[in-house]
Amino acid sequence: MRYVPWKAWNFAARSRGETIVNEPPDPRGSMWDWIAYQLRFLRRQHAWSGGTLADLLNCARSSISRLETGEAKLTPDQAAKIDDAWNTGGLFGIMVYYATLGHDPDWFKAHLELEAKASVLRIYELAVVPGLLQTEDYARALFRSFGSKNVEAQVAQRMNRQRVLRRQDPPTLWVLLAEPVLEWQVGGSEVMRDQLGHLREVSELPNVILRVVPKIEGAHPGLGGAFKIMKVGAVDLVYTEAMGGGRLAQGTSEAETSRPGMTSSARRHSPSAPRET
Repeated sequence: MRYVPWKAWNFAARSRGETIVNEPPDPRGSMWDWIAYQLRFLRRQHAWSGGTLADLLNCARSSISRLETGEAKLTPDQAAKIDDAWNTGGLFGIMVYYATLGHDPDWFKAHLELEAKASVLRIYELAVVPGLLQTEDYARALFRSFGSKNVEAQVAQRMNRQRVLRRQDPPTLWVLLAEPVLEWQVGGSEVMRDQLGHLREVSELPNVILRVVPKIEGAHPGLGGAFKIMKVGAVDLVYTEAMGGGRLAQGTSEAETSRPGMTSSARRHSPSAPRET
């Protein structure tokens, strides 16, 4: 298939008298941008209207616009329907598969939006106190150690995120911390003392379950890396963190493998089983 540069494609569409309400993203931006570009390109190649595609995917016409601008992401089920209707040989299914496996620069932002909507949050951390539980000074020390720009703006954003725990309908928050998290002297002894006091205070909230996995635990599922499971509606989404970014997974095996291990560890280090929601 010949690749048509996105700007040239938009210009050509306008020259034919077509209206481009929302331009597709630059397909070179990410795998998800490439999917959004291909969706609109192939829809037009098949002479389908947005409404026709919306009927196929059983969604609103506005949802098609969001898919084609990259504001929403195609699901595996939607990809399968398109592949079958357009006889693509599994093109969209394969693209969605690889997009899900890779890194996307917008995932951290998407993860924050989902975090605010989640009814249940399960977090395992082995290096630092989770952002939702950090004090201002602790967060500031971390951002400075990372060499972050606009440190104060980032600290303010992190503090604003924490409001979700004290809202009228707060999410249930499960947190498992590896013992070394409590030992790192982030920001110095005074900052760490205040941070430990804050953890104790937050742990007394009725919607928060905080447990520590001791070093004597030995090998356990959490050694594979920090992760967060967010329950939004009936869907579990997993966000795994990494230096400079992270990965947001939906419809993959992460939720099924991470959640049982976390629940098992929580029960071993709790005087009573954590609440299930």
